[in-house]
Amino acid sequence: MKDEEKKYDLEDRTAIFAERVRGFCLKLPRNAANTEYIPQLIKSGSSPGANYIEANEKLGQKDFGMKIKTCLKESKESAYWLRLVLVGDSKELEEDRKSLRNEALELVRIFATILNNKRQ
Repeated sequence: MKDEEKKYDLEDRTAIFAERVRGFCLKLPRNAANTEYIPQLIKSGSSPGANYIEANEKLGQKDFGMKIKTCLKESKESAYWLRLVLVGDSKELEEDRKSLRNEALELVRIFATILNNKRQ
């Protein structure tokens, strides 16, 4: 039962991250830079959850590893776009950005650990 709980927790956590990224992006100021950054952030922010769900379909260890690598890559990319996106003078948006970037980096560590454990 513990494995099922862990699986569900990470699926839920990545879904919450995607929802938070979406909400954050909807509040961002519209400018030339954000016009480019926002779509990238929305895509990379929702990708870890979708790929983690696919990884859990157990189509084989090789497929699992590739999906987890994608989760790792997209989590890193989310942290990158969160670094670049412009929040203007809003302290609330800056706090949201920092919180989301920290979560993206936590997801990077989680997926890196899953990959390392798979290799052992």
